[in-house]
Amino acid sequence: MTALLRSRHAPPVVGFLSLVGLLALVEVGIRVGLINRFVVPPPSSVVASLGRVVTEEGIPERFSQTAFEAAGAALLITLVGVPAGVLLHRFTRLRLAVEGWVAAFAAAPLVLAYPLFLVIFGRSQFTIIMMGFASGVAPVILKTLEGLSGVRRVLVDVGRSLKLTPFQQFRMVLLPAAVPTIFVGLRLGLIFALINIVGLEFLINFGGLGQLINELAERYDLPGTYAAIVFVVLVSVVFFLLLQRIEQWLRPGS
Repeated sequence: MTALLRSRHAPPVVGFLSLVGLLALVEVGIRVGLINRFVVPPPSSVVASLGRVVTEEGIPERFSQTAFEAAGAALLITLVGVPAGVLLHRFTRLRLAVEGWVAAFAAAPLVLAYPLFLVIFGRSQFTIIMMGFASGVAPVILKTLEGLSGVRRVLVDVGRSLKLTPFQQFRMVLLPAAVPTIFVGLRLGLIFALINIVGLEFLINFGGLGQLINELAERYDLPGTYAAIVFVVLVSVVFFLLLQRIEQWLRPGS
């Protein structure tokens, strides 16, 4: 038992057992009448409906569409957010002028601007990708800036003592030290992007898992609705595991 708790598999096992325990409590609460089954269906019925949703509702195509949109948004977030954070770190006056606006942009409810995105980009997957990008890029910029600004001074001084060029200083000292914080920003950005992507699919009824949730909710198929939400969570899990692998590749000694 002690060896299991000390192993690297302990956190996932404990997390899984905690989730199972929570679902069991919800199941009991519904069956004894503490939780309204017309608001929250029994977890057992949600699990039983997973197969039906997969076979009858075209889950593979819908899952692929939402995953493609999330991947497109994540790629744009990375390609724009990280360099923008580096730029703000490099130029102090630009940072002082822009950082507050970026923070305000991160807090803005951008999902309400979806009619403007529809006018600009049309009713297409590109609209959904751009909506996800706009909602997720600000956290990446801020966390990249935070990570680079938080590098210990002693590391910077060591790089200077070795007469590294500015580019070498960035590549060999600043960036490796800032990678954990940058990936925190990427995770936050992906969360915001995925929320807005599924929300926009729901609002404009344009394919993907968001449209499926809308359709099942309109039919008042609660178990199916919650089962579709499970697949949205699965998209998030896939991308989080991918980010974890990339971070481990960039920091092999961590």
